[in-house]
Amino acid sequence: MPLFTENIESRVKSFLIKLVNNNCPEVKSLMDGPRRDSRVNLTVVVMVVPLEGKTLQAGQALMAVTKEFSATGVAVVLDHPRPMDEAVLGFRFEGEMTYIRGKAKHLSPLGGGFYQLGFELSEIVAPSDYPTLKTMNF
Repeated sequence: MPLFTENIESRVKSFLIKLVNNNCPEVKSLMDGPRRDSRVNLTVVVMVVPLEGKTLQAGQALMAVTKEFSATGVAVVLDHPRPMDEAVLGFRFEGEMTYIRGKAKHLSPLGGGFYQLGFELSEIVAPSDYPTLKTMNF
């Protein structure tokens, strides 16, 4: 065994520290400058139903996970690029569904075939405004 072998465990730790530091929101804000709103990393399941004009595109609905939230928006992670202008996002909380209208602001590749779609959220939507929502399974 050579005298100066690199400890495998220390290589793993070194890699993980670099990975976290290069993707940590606090470190990114130091490099990119302060954001208008602070972000909170939070992963929950969300239903995304594209909206064209006043019509829900129920056939194009998809399930996604959130990446981060701000006071006015949310970023969701998708497994393929899904450009859209607006959508209704459905969140299950305390056993009930809450629907929020959102305007898409950016679609960015994350790598590995995943994309981040950022929404600016504007208003709570009543399921009675879009009866199709009542029939969709979450």
